[in-house]
Amino acid sequence: MREILYLEIPTPDTAGVCTWLQTDFEPGVGEKVLTPAGFRLRMAETTASKTDIPEDLANELSVFVWSVQRTTYLKVFCWGVRPFRDQRKILQKLTAAIRSRFPYDYPEPPKIDLSEESIFDALAPYYPLTAKYFQKIPNGEYDLKRVYWWEQRWREGVRNPQQPKQVVFANPNSKQENPKLDYDLIYIGGALGVIHAAVMAQLGYKVLLVERLPFGRMNREWNISRKEIQSLINLGLLTNAEVEYIIAREYKDGFNKFFDGNNPQHLRAPILHTPTVLNLACDSERLLSVCGQKFRDAGGKILDETEFIRADVDSSQVLVTVKNLSTQEEKQISGRLLLDAMGTASPIAWQLNGSRAFDSVCPTVGAVVKSGFEPGVWDSDYGDVLNSHGDISRGRQLIWELFPGDNKELAIYLFHYHQVHPQNPGSLLEMYEDFFTILPEYRRCDMDKLVWKKPTFGYIPGHFSLDSSDRQVAFDRLLAIGDAASLQSPLVFTGFGSLVRNLERLTVLLDIALKHDLLSFQHLNQIRAFQSNIAVTWMFSKGMMVPTGKFLPPQRINSMLNNFFGLLADESPEVADTFIKDRFNWSTFNRLALKAARRNPLLLPWIWEMAGTKDLLRWMKNYVSFTRYALVCTLLGGWFSSFLRQIQPWLEQRNPGLWLRLLAFNYAISVAKPFHQQQKPES
Repeated sequence: MREILYLEIPTPDTAGVCTWLQTDFEPGVGEKVLTPAGFRLRMAETTASKTDIPEDLANELSVFVWSVQRTTYLKVFCWGVRPFRDQRKILQKLTAAIRSRFPYDYPEPPKIDLSEESIFDALAPYYPLTAKYFQKIPNGEYDLKRVYWWEQRWREGVRNPQQPKQVVFANPNSKQENPKLDYDLIYIGGALGVIHAAVMAQLGYKVLLVERLPFGRMNREWNISRKEIQSLINLGLLTNAEVEYIIAREYKDGFNKFFDGNNPQHLRAPILHTPTVLNLACDSERLLSVCGQKFRDAGGKILDETEFIRADVDSSQVLVTVKNLSTQEEKQISGRLLLDAMGTASPIAWQLNGSRAFDSVCPTVGAVVKSGFEPGVWDSDYGDVLNSHGDISRGRQLIWELFPGDNKELAIYLFHYHQVHPQNPGSLLEMYEDFFTILPEYRRCDMDKLVWKKPTFGYIPGHFSLDSSDRQVAFDRLLAIGDAASLQSPLVFTGFGSLVRNLERLTVLLDIALKHDLLSFQHLNQIRAFQSNIAVTWMFSKGMMVPTGKFLPPQRINSMLNNFFGLLADESPEVADTFIKDRFNWSTFNRLALKAARRNPLLLPWIWEMAGTKDLLRWMKNYVSFTRYALVCTLLGGWFSSFLRQIQPWLEQRNPGLWLRLLAFNYAISVAKPFHQQQKPES
């Protein structure tokens, strides 16, 4: 018995597919014998045919379907040594008929009127389990409205990238002499924004934070490592005791394992252990509360439940219009600089970068579960960093994350890497219906016994940066940070990890820009979290996306993931940790890439098929840039930072613009020990 065909059929209606196979599909030869899950196709038992058929020719095909991950899969097995008569034609006919009858479908969320019905009643006909379980979550109605709002905002940006809504207006000829400004800095977005805002307020700047939600609410939990969170201590934002207070749990080990049941033997992999990757579960509400209090203590002000409307920029100030969501009252606030921390919902990011605002995205859903899993289902001393329990599902490779929290709490996420496409933007609501359906497949549980704490959801963006100037993160008197800047790793680090990791870098550079009034686009656009080694791994995430409308072998992405993570499992723990944390250098990247290609010579053709020639050529330019950065780092790394410290006293005062450029360049080429570890920012 040999497997000769394996297909993903992008529909949850497995019974409908089975009925179609049994009643509508005509193979054209042989006799169909119906089975509970499909049919058997065998040669007709006639005397004439027996004399014409070789004894070792296969006399039967078995065709069957099954369901997992709210998706239908089909396999065909051949009984016999030699192929079935007209086997190739039969398989081609079957594949073509299935693709025609069951094409990809990218459903739109329904248009709803919440003045006529509740969000639960409006969505229940389309997403029944989502409506059911959100009703069991505290504040579930508010959060489900938020999910719907975020998806609508994201779709609007994806579908109108060439003509994004204009929210930033330049008035270069307008200038007020010595205007009396309300604030030095105005942050829009209070989740990641408050962390950076608190640091800047402690440096003595007058800061305002504008947040659309009630301050302190967060629809994600955050995980990080001790080395990464040290940035918050280095800058004096948190004490060691406060860091311990915000840590909900520190686990012993993290697992990375991808489904390999349909992979060839050489593309199967053991569990990759990463005990120091994302092993600290931070209580996001505690973190926001502590940072919020530090921010207020330093003189900062918070306007929550307030929405950003527009920004008017002139040569002397930025005038920000905001609206209170409770009273619908609008008002204008003036400042020296506006910082965009709105993430993927940011209309500013879309305006600055148009069709290249985001090249990829991870639609991410999940929840924090307080209790309800049976003992033995999961040991809370361990985390699931990356896990898949099936192959490509309706055009997506679904990936799980699971992180233990306080007491019995588990934060569970489901996401996939996704090409940004106007026909198929990526749906949070579809993902939530998957989450509530297939969670018991991933971790054994009775869904009705789970006690929910809160939902977790969002769009985590990615950008294919060719070099440090490829993406626009600034405008005159405006700077994007976090997910709005979209310069983070495509693998496991989100905007939170990127911001915390680069917090000292961003703070030092921004402090210099403010002290010397370097607030034009050309100066602010240098203040970014770009890393050349992160940019070169973007193609890795491209290899985890199914192009819109394209059918791939269902096991393809798991094969690629197991190929690479199997290599990391063979390496020392330090190499795996360095790579996943984006601390790898040029030689490590090349050594692992060559090993991956030797283990699987089809890897490059697979990536080419998924990424396309255009993106592959773009990546080659990126690799050249990465190589150039590595060469420059080798030439300058031993002395350049020391040289900058020596020339700082006279250069910063004589030519602050050049000083900012040189320091930003030093950060870009530094891998091991950046400049800020020797010298703290001045207040």
